[in-house]
Amino acid sequence: MATSAIDNQAYPFGTVLTAMVTPFDEAGEVDYALAAKLATKLVDDGCDGLVVTGTTGETSTLTDEENIEMFRTVAKAVGGRAAVLAGSTTNDTRHSIKLSLAAKEAGVDGVLLTTPYYNKPSQAGVIAHVKAIAEAVELPIMLYDIPGRTGIALAPETIIELSKIPQVIALKDAKADYQSTTTVLANTDLHVYSGDDGLTLPLMAAGAVGVVSVTAHVAAAKYRTLVNAMHAGDLATARTTHFELDAIQRGIMGHIQGAVAAKYGLHWQGVLPNTVVRLPLLAPSDAELDAIRADLREGGWDL
Repeated sequence: MATSAIDNQAYPFGTVLTAMVTPFDEAGEVDYALAAKLATKLVDDGCDGLVVTGTTGETSTLTDEENIEMFRTVAKAVGGRAAVLAGSTTNDTRHSIKLSLAAKEAGVDGVLLTTPYYNKPSQAGVIAHVKAIAEAVELPIMLYDIPGRTGIALAPETIIELSKIPQVIALKDAKADYQSTTTVLANTDLHVYSGDDGLTLPLMAAGAVGVVSVTAHVAAAKYRTLVNAMHAGDLATARTTHFELDAIQRGIMGHIQGAVAAKYGLHWQGVLPNTVVRLPLLAPSDAELDAIRADLREGGWDL
């Protein structure tokens, strides 16, 4: 049984969130019943928040109708037990507003708001994008800073400015820039979450409140132990758990796209009946699978 989540209303998005995969059937269609079961399992294992149809949820290859049904499905399955955040924003502000309003209607608790990708707006353009969505949707917002995917980083000054918007309450920090994180933590009241699984401990040492994780698909209880220990000031337990997670994190995040590896991990655990992803994602090569298995065995898996 997982260590219980932190019983604190101060964290409306929770402290251990999984960026959830979208299960498909063998024909490549969304399996909503399985999505509900997966969401329930993740919460049972220690998550108190889920991000639905984010990058790991393959949102880029889902239709709006599929996204909305995923929001509705997961909110119905775990609403009241865990926060549900919608991956409902794109590089198109108008489309982001439309999809986020639909997510609100579907019962989600907040929106994960990615930095616009490909069109690469200025920092002023990013601020205008966020403000327009916040004003139209009126849901709590977690900013998502991941320049490796979007092509632009949120400057610390931009994050500080955006933190003045009442709905902007959190930041998923996947930039791996510790100085930027420190500046944000020192100058805002945002709830900062590690967006890099392996940086959870050091970011929490600086003041982050938790993690939005891919590896938590297969190790939610360990992340719960780590995060609870950091909140309790028990660095020894947190450090031990951090090291226990190392090989598992390398297996899930170190070789192929996280959505693909997470589905294989869940399949090997008997949670998912298949590992189907949509193009342009592909199944791993034999060499990649061997590398993943080697890491997971090092992390204690019997494969």
